[in-house]
Amino acid sequence: MIYPKHASNSTYLQKNLYPPTTLYSQNVIIFIMQSPRIIIHMDMDYFFAQCEEKEHPEIKGKPVVICVYSGRSKDSGAVSTSNYEARKFGIKAGIPISQAKKLKPDAIFLPVNMKLYKSVSLEVMGILRGYCDAFEQKSIDEAFCDITGQVIDFDDARMYGIMIKKEILEKVGLTCSIGVAPSKLLAKIASDFQKPDGLTVVKPGDVMDFLAPLKITNLVGVGKKTEQRLNEMNVRTIGDMSGLSMDVLIREFGKAKGEWLKQASQGIDDSPLEEHEGTGQIGRIATLKEDTDDLSIINEVINSLSEDIHRKLGERKVGFKSIAFIAIATDFKTRAKSHTLAVPAKDLDTIKSNAHELAKEFLAENPVILRRVGVRVANLTEEKGQMTLGEF
Repeated sequence: MIYPKHASNSTYLQKNLYPPTTLYSQNVIIFIMQSPRIIIHMDMDYFFAQCEEKEHPEIKGKPVVICVYSGRSKDSGAVSTSNYEARKFGIKAGIPISQAKKLKPDAIFLPVNMKLYKSVSLEVMGILRGYCDAFEQKSIDEAFCDITGQVIDFDDARMYGIMIKKEILEKVGLTCSIGVAPSKLLAKIASDFQKPDGLTVVKPGDVMDFLAPLKITNLVGVGKKTEQRLNEMNVRTIGDMSGLSMDVLIREFGKAKGEWLKQASQGIDDSPLEEHEGTGQIGRIATLKEDTDDLSIINEVINSLSEDIHRKLGERKVGFKSIAFIAIATDFKTRAKSHTLAVPAKDLDTIKSNAHELAKEFLAENPVILRRVGVRVANLTEEKGQMTLGEF
């Protein structure tokens, strides 16, 4: 059997565990077993409260509660989130502020500061995007990242997760938790497995061992009503549910929900990453064939990454105003050198020439051996079509 590391077409990347492809050559039959996707789910730890701790270092280590005030009275409204110190006293999202103050009167109570959180989120997502083949931001503090084409295997993906966590901590000053798995469903469960500041890798062969002991509510989509009905059927863990037949689940929950529950209980999820419009950066990173500071080798990789970015710019119909060369050395430290253009551009030559020059300048300033390199364009601008005579 032949086991390719990666596939080059998008159809391949949008499946979870792929069926074998059969090739016929004269009297020889070759089975190509296609590899699983490698998906990361990054979830910032108690994001709003952690942003406030960064902004106000004097409150770190104290119970911090972020509140949505209704304005009807001094304490009317609900808790948006809290840090782990506050959660020890039973303060959690959704409870009334008045109740939270009874649980811990001397906690730090702060109003939601969405402007701050959005600013920090933009910085975090910009870092994460640079590591991805495909990217899907789910909310202000969590995102999926497909790294199938960026790593060799799940062991390499673990190091990749460490690098992401380290860069976010060093550049933004916040911790996050990361799950690495063959699907979005599993990666999201894994990111929550060792919070805060966790990193959990679920390899394809370990899926059922990982899922079986978990509560059924660990599956996103299993709400209180579904949980109650499953409990009545003596089902309390994902392992219990995986033992039920598809027919039983369909009979109890309907065709769509029943099929989903069966597949989810076995870790099956082939849903693709969906990139939403409006993101402010496009980046690509690749591992060099060997650790090196040889500019000619590095420029070959830059050319390939630049072509990928150029295609993405065309798909989104945007140009860019700034460009960066990303360097990851053998010590796993991530550095970048950037340049802002006088006017927006969208052509491939501008990406390549600027990235080449930035790489040259970086290596002259930093005598390091590189393991991975990347290219990132930012300050994206919408393309404007040619004006018609009537618009003058």
